[in-house]
Amino acid sequence: MKLMKKILVIIFFVIVLLLIGGYIFINHIATKGIPDYSTDIQIKGLKDKVTIYRDGFAVPHIYAKNDEDLYRATGYVLAQDRLWQMDLLRRVTQGRLSEIFGEDMINADQLLRSLRIPEKSKTVIGKTNKKIVLALEAFADGVNQYIEENMSNLPPEFTILGYEPELWKIEHSVNLIGYMAWDLSSPAWGAEIILHKLSQKVDSVKFAELLPDLSLHTTFVYPDNNTDSLEINMRSELLSQSSKIEKLGLDIFGGSNNWAVSGKKSATGKPLLSNDMHLGFGAPGIWYQIHQHVKGSLNVTGVLLPGAPFIIDGHNEHIAWGMTNVSVDNIDFYIETINPENENQYKLNGEWKDLEIRKETIKIKGGESVEKTTRFTHRGPIISKFKKLENKVVSMRWSGNDYSNELRSVYLLDRATNWTEFKDALSSFIALGQNVNYADIEGNIGLQAAVGVPIRNGDPKMLFPGETTEYDWKGYVPFDSLPYEYNPERGYVSSANNKTVANDHPYYISYWFAQPNRIDRIREMLEAKDKLSIDDFKAMLADRTSKLPEKLLPQIIKELEKEENFTKIQTESFELIKDWDYNMKANSASAAIFEYFYICFVKNTTIDEIGAELYPDFQGNKALVQNMIAQLFQNQESLWFDDINTKDKKENFTDIVIKSFTDATDSLHTKLGGSPKYWEWGKVHTFTIKHPLGKVNILNTFFKLNKGPFPVPGSNHTVSPYAYSYNNLFMVNHGASERHIFSTADWNESLTIIPTGISGIPASDFYCDQTRLYIQDKYHSDYFDKKNIEKVSKFKMNLLPVKGN
Repeated sequence: MKLMKKILVIIFFVIVLLLIGGYIFINHIATKGIPDYSTDIQIKGLKDKVTIYRDGFAVPHIYAKNDEDLYRATGYVLAQDRLWQMDLLRRVTQGRLSEIFGEDMINADQLLRSLRIPEKSKTVIGKTNKKIVLALEAFADGVNQYIEENMSNLPPEFTILGYEPELWKIEHSVNLIGYMAWDLSSPAWGAEIILHKLSQKVDSVKFAELLPDLSLHTTFVYPDNNTDSLEINMRSELLSQSSKIEKLGLDIFGGSNNWAVSGKKSATGKPLLSNDMHLGFGAPGIWYQIHQHVKGSLNVTGVLLPGAPFIIDGHNEHIAWGMTNVSVDNIDFYIETINPENENQYKLNGEWKDLEIRKETIKIKGGESVEKTTRFTHRGPIISKFKKLENKVVSMRWSGNDYSNELRSVYLLDRATNWTEFKDALSSFIALGQNVNYADIEGNIGLQAAVGVPIRNGDPKMLFPGETTEYDWKGYVPFDSLPYEYNPERGYVSSANNKTVANDHPYYISYWFAQPNRIDRIREMLEAKDKLSIDDFKAMLADRTSKLPEKLLPQIIKELEKEENFTKIQTESFELIKDWDYNMKANSASAAIFEYFYICFVKNTTIDEIGAELYPDFQGNKALVQNMIAQLFQNQESLWFDDINTKDKKENFTDIVIKSFTDATDSLHTKLGGSPKYWEWGKVHTFTIKHPLGKVNILNTFFKLNKGPFPVPGSNHTVSPYAYSYNNLFMVNHGASERHIFSTADWNESLTIIPTGISGIPASDFYCDQTRLYIQDKYHSDYFDKKNIEKVSKFKMNLLPVKGN
């Protein structure tokens, strides 16, 4: 017995030691990449000392004496906080994800390489002003000095995935613009292919109702549109005045809001500007908050993209600006005719042309590699297999392959002092397609469309025939012909991805804009008061009162009143929505019932015609769904309401409404139980910030990669959005990636928040330290003058020139 006892004691201590050792090992991996923000460091290439103050959220305020030192310091600071994220984004632009994630990413890498982002970057660098190139070089050098000094103290992802970062090159920064251009690109990548498939499933009458009627979109970004061009060519053959369709954006980009008010509508007597760009949620967050200062030449604060040195959205001493996606149609697809005797040729204008053949060697984690072939016409890559199109060879034309220079634009925006310089900066902002709002210290406000709008013949809602050049693009709409507003009499400008201009605009911009729910609510709030304060802007950014149920619910209630056989649960649910104020609060049962009803209504209306196989593609295409439902509520005699699987009955709008309501309440009762008054929206509608490696449970447990879930209010259609995919119900995956309020009366009164934090290292105190504030609709100050910055500073680091440098 004594021997057994000794053995058990030894085993116990061995287990304890292993647990302690394991904890120490994991903690070492988790924390070794956390930088010391208060240690002075010598940096090669510096001309003078650079001082970096960090506030209580570790937001860096960089003070340098020349531009080159500033951007070298910016590179070093970004590498401290976001090195693995920078490397991941770099790999996305190069199509090199398989090297770290394995063979599951092979097809993704092939698609990403077909975009030819690095090729464009080389062209852009060759045509870029030397000052900007020097800034990029200094930035890359700062990144590389951090990498070389800290190869043994890398963020944990490098250790987990078993690789080391390569040195940074200037083209890697330029590539990131291509990445954003693709993410914010035309909705056509999803919508047009799905429409093509649906056209083969449903008859022409039903198909026509899939195409949104833009006559229902009566709220325009530029209601008092101006252009500077004197001669504009009408393309009347492209659009009818009564029915058009819009492009669906990729899931990563759900929308954005921006607005600005002039001094006459501002409680400060000077313009106020707000912006919240809606992007996919994740950790680390897509934006990095930073303040850059060079005495006498630059003083700018805002957010930049990790891996690029210039602030994209923010303010300097003179102007403030923010962005929303135009949803421009900048992708077209072409059905190509392949030579039956030579699969590497396609027909163009009566001749067989050779396809460009590219063989790509894709390295796979573990040392293996695979060769993939991508074929190109003169328009772009053959993408049929990526979109699972059978018996069709389809090529893609994308504006992201054409020359543009967004880095020039943001470099100049950071330095612009007035409306003229602001517009000049935006003249090269083409591939990303944004409505950019503006406010300055002189009291001016404005809004400018900065976008590459292709000029083409034909109707781009479907696939073009590719046998001729008839439907090839003829160039882009000149910048001076793009819409803008400057100091409108109403005293404000605003946009929310809604329809850009009225039908009489001479150029086709897009079919697929966002439904006007957000913009209508924004303008309702802008008009509600004569004078608006910073607190009013905060309330607007936190607003969850939705125009969508306001439009639909009266019709739903009218139909439900025809039903006499509701259960007790259904009757209680009905009473709740009848008394609802349309506020999508987290504790609202009515909000939960409405959202469940909406999803059930979509499915009950369409799945019988579309079929179970194609339905997930349709349901996942949010804009296609939302526009169709908006129109069906206007056409309650639609044939879509008849269930083709029931031969003895012809269902109508009333039947579908009642069935959808009963399905919704049954689902909620199954999930939440109890009385409907306790079916709080936040119990099913939750927000989890996910790290790319967080889906591996053991990694998430050990390294605390994900944060959440949090019960949240709002939805896809509220000004303050917590949006979700219709294929992953109520799990929030995109929304406001930042919130800014800028006061031109006193820049120090400006406010900012991001949903994550400055650091990309999960063990850092600053990884997701802003999340709670974000969820609570709170902000932290975005101080701009040095006195205030020094007062709130928690860390101070000096970057010093190497002696004898």
